Amino acid sequence: MSRICYFTGKKTTSGRSYARRGKAKYLGGVGRKVTGKTKRKFKPNVQKVRALIDGKVVRVRASAKAIRNGLVVKPFKRDWKPESPKTE
Repeated sequence: MSRICYFTGKKTTSGRSYARRGKAKYLGGVGRKVTGKTKRKFKPNVQKVRALIDGKVVRVRASAKAIRNGLVVKPFKRDWKPESPKTE
C-alpha cells in the first residue's frame, strides 16, 4: 500500500543529500566544498488510524499532521461488556 495521507495527500518526495568538506569562510576557512550528491527520500509520518468517514468506521492512512490538526474524526469508544453468566 502506498504511503499517502488520505486527508492531506502528503506522499513520499525525492531530494538529494549533499556531502561537504572544508571549513566555512566566516570561520576562517576557504569555504565548504561539495564532494558528493546522492538521491534520498523524504517520507511523511503516516499512521494507520480508525476514522469516521461518511458515518462508517474505516481504517485509513493519515499523516501525523492531519491527526494533530483535527482532520481525523475518531469513532467513539464502545462501552459494551459481555453478559455475565447467571448461576442458579
